[in-house]
Amino acid sequence: MSVPLFLVEALPTGDVFTLDGPEGHHAATVQRLRVGEELLLADGRGGTATAVVTAVGRGTLELRIASLEYDDASDPRLVVVQGIAKGDRGELAVQAMTEVGVDEIVPWSAARSVVQWRGERGGRAREKWVATAREAAKQARRPWLPVVAGAPDESTARVAKRISGAAAGFVLHEEATVGLSTVELPLDGEIVLVVGPEGGITPDEVTTFEAAGARAVRLGPAVLRTSTAGVAALAVLSARLHRW
Repeated sequence: MSVPLFLVEALPTGDVFTLDGPEGHHAATVQRLRVGEELLLADGRGGTATAVVTAVGRGTLELRIASLEYDDASDPRLVVVQGIAKGDRGELAVQAMTEVGVDEIVPWSAARSVVQWRGERGGRAREKWVATAREAAKQARRPWLPVVAGAPDESTARVAKRISGAAAGFVLHEEATVGLSTVELPLDGEIVLVVGPEGGITPDEVTTFEAAGARAVRLGPAVLRTSTAGVAALAVLSARLHRW
């Protein structure tokens, strides 16, 4: 069984460290780690520390730092523009995409998004995505925490601008004739993948993204839900880029 991972603002600079706050409470009180057990500390920016519990307090752990490591950021970076979905489908997508290795997630206010993120509601919804990505990264033992970027509801125009500056852009579309498994991929830079909401992507949106340099692609004959399409596409890209 792999050791648990806990996120910290910065890795320890010495041989000992106190894990407190919410992460310390979770480690000591919820997971009930004991003296002699190992855990990982991660700063979410590629750095990790292997530590051994030397003492357990009330909501805190005293740790001895055994080793420090650093993982380089992935290149190419995988960025998913996720159409805002109703209910918990967006959070399900964020959770699963984080587990399979997405580097950045951009909430997109698509024409067919039933739910619109506006004002305080949009801020709260976006923070749920951030929290979901954080917890999924811990579960997956990821040294890099994926970024939830952009405004709470990025516009189609801003998504197109992001695509125009990327090394490659792909739009998942059920009417596309080219498979994601066959298109040419860049060796570095940013790959932007657009996933529509429940109602799909409109023809005008496809046209806008293609004008920005994206290519419409499909995964297969089945039409996937918005909560699973991005995950499936990331799996294809991860295998092709030899991440897996």
